[in-house]
Amino acid sequence: MSNPQDYLPIALQTLIAVGFVVTTLLLTGKIGPKRSGRQKEENFECGIEQYGNARSPFSVKYFLIAILFVLFDVEIIFLYPWAVNFKELGIVGFVEMVLFIFFVVAGLFYVIRKGALEWDR
Repeated sequence: MSNPQDYLPIALQTLIAVGFVVTTLLLTGKIGPKRSGRQKEENFECGIEQYGNARSPFSVKYFLIAILFVLFDVEIIFLYPWAVNFKELGIVGFVEMVLFIFFVVAGLFYVIRKGALEWDR
């Protein structure tokens, strides 16, 4: 059983960290320089002069590829804990991971079959 005293170091460290952040933000806002001007208030994007409308539409394909990347990337992250605990999980863990990989690959084939990765469409 754990006692409330066991959590005192964690609470103290959290309090110190939050206190440091709040203190730093307040102090820099109070004692920092306050300058304004035309050049400071201009938009700045990586040193490149802006041109055109910022609201130009992006292709839906760009967002689809980004979402698919995140989806498959997050699914593949689940392979790391399985690889670390491979021996402890035994045959049941192996069968479960084979099913998991099967569903990931089936999802990939579905995406390919639907043409989601083709840029020419």
